[in-house]
Amino acid sequence: MRTVTKVWLIVAGGLIVLGITAFGVAFMAVGGDMAGLSTNKYETNVHQITDEFKNIFIRSDIADIKIVESENDKCSVVCYEQSNLKHSVSVKDGALEIEIIDTRKWYEYISINFTTPTVTLYIPAGEYGALDISVSTGDVDMDLYMPEKYGFESIDVSTSTGRVMCGAVVKQGVNITTITGKIIANGVVADSMNLSASTGSIKLNGIECKGDVSVTVTTGDVSASGVKCRNFNSEGSTGKLKLEYLNAEEKITVKRSTGDVSFYDTDASELLIETSTGDVEGSVLSDKDFIVKTDTGEIDVPKTTGGRCEITTTTGDVEISVNK
Repeated sequence: MRTVTKVWLIVAGGLIVLGITAFGVAFMAVGGDMAGLSTNKYETNVHQITDEFKNIFIRSDIADIKIVESENDKCSVVCYEQSNLKHSVSVKDGALEIEIIDTRKWYEYISINFTTPTVTLYIPAGEYGALDISVSTGDVDMDLYMPEKYGFESIDVSTSTGRVMCGAVVKQGVNITTITGKIIANGVVADSMNLSASTGSIKLNGIECKGDVSVTVTTGDVSASGVKCRNFNSEGSTGKLKLEYLNAEEKITVKRSTGDVSFYDTDASELLIETSTGDVEGSVLSDKDFIVKTDTGEIDVPKTTGGRCEITTTTGDVEISVNK
């Protein structure tokens, strides 16, 4: 090895050791708290809401959004935020509006950050209109699992990266879209649901919809348990689909490119399942006229007649039973 190369390797190694040492000293200086290493300054701002409102609009950048029950029957917004990246809170035309206000200088965009801003909305029990939330990076949690206390006309949530947890009673539709993130819906009662995730899983539990439930993923698993609806539709490229105790009045439609499809104690008047590479297995609750097509795969289905169950797969085994 050349002498010059050896010298540069020694210098590089020394700089790495120096950097690790400096980080360790700084980490110990802040008491082992990673947040203490952030170069941004944070503060907590509390906004008391006294004006009446029906709709709720939230627009943020990098922040976790939480909507929880108010303990004193009063509405307030608590923002833990950067001092130069605050949220404005106001009531306009009967709507509560929470928006991010970016006052950073160009050089302040370069920073070290180990802290997550949060916006917490405390709302009292009552009937509300539209709940519309748009976040670039951050989780969205709606801990409102009390149908006797809360109700919304509609819920629309859009986030690029972050988990979305939804539990509420909605008169109209629930629409949730995320690019990279997980969607969890528990105890939702709505007219319809439309959930979409590009790379991330979607989980539904205890859902009641008068209309249709639509679940779309690009790469990600989908699981649904205890769902009642008119029609259930799910499309995806790669990822597993698991349905348990799902009851659709009319039709269940599933399309997958690669990924297994399984359903247990699940039923509808008509089931249409299509997959390229993936096994299909499960059980239905009533007799069906099974129409199964596969190029390279084994087929094991009962010989019954009733509703219609059509399964198409290129390479995959098919095994279905009837549990009455």
